[in-house]
Amino acid sequence: MTTATLASPSKSGASAKAAPVKYRKDRNINWWLTAAVAVLSLTILVPLYFTIVTALKTPAEAGTFALPASWEWHNFADASAKVNYPKAALNSAIITVVAVVLTLLTNTFVAYAVARNMDKRFFRFLYYFFIAAMFVPFPVVMLPIAKQMGSLHLDNQFGLIILYTVLGLGTNLFIATGFIRSIPVSLEEAARIDGASTWRIFWTIIFPLMSPINATIAILTALWAWNDFLLPLIVLTDQTNQTIPLAQYVFSSQFATNYPMAFSSYLMAMAPILIVYIFAQKWVVGGVMRGAVK
Repeated sequence: MTTATLASPSKSGASAKAAPVKYRKDRNINWWLTAAVAVLSLTILVPLYFTIVTALKTPAEAGTFALPASWEWHNFADASAKVNYPKAALNSAIITVVAVVLTLLTNTFVAYAVARNMDKRFFRFLYYFFIAAMFVPFPVVMLPIAKQMGSLHLDNQFGLIILYTVLGLGTNLFIATGFIRSIPVSLEEAARIDGASTWRIFWTIIFPLMSPINATIAILTALWAWNDFLLPLIVLTDQTNQTIPLAQYVFSSQFATNYPMAFSSYLMAMAPILIVYIFAQKWVVGGVMRGAVK
């Protein structure tokens, strides 16, 4: 039910200013949907609870959902020393941040070029070529990539950043092209009349309008680069450059039985990306909402 309050015209005949319209909307809660969301949230909350309580137990207590008899906070310090967490976290942060920035600066520009030239055969071929790359299983190209990066002397952090930028092009192109085509071409035509070049049109008009898509691409790239294990495993040859997932491989040995220490390292690996999300969700959600309104 919606109610509105409007001002009536003044008796003196002068035009009266309309009072602000007040709306009241009934807020009905869909309890079935709320219950379904609550149940589905357990698929995340239960494993997270198990990880936290296991990280604070002794090895003898691991494997149960019960709270620890004594809180073993030293497991985090032991895990940090075991995997050299500060160094591994710094390596992961450098690779992730540079990969996100480079992806936003390159993939979106490629998407703009393809979206505005889909009527041309060459650009249509590029679009479907990059989309087809999404369906190629990674094990098929894993060894050729490792061989090629080694022969080019790119078996280092720089080479890993290039791979994240290039291999993510298909997905990012698919996401960004549709959004760019929804932006009216008349905005660019007006800018060209004023003398703006294609480069300036993209960075001053198109790129700011792509904020919700840029947020999506940044999130996907950051999660991939931070949590990835296979690419660092086959590309990085210098152990001093290993990322957090690669450093945690020490806990995957069949002789490793200290599960509390392993779970502590997993929580420390997850903490930075969660902290970034907590502080950045205002801008991420804001960008997505602005995109929805448009």
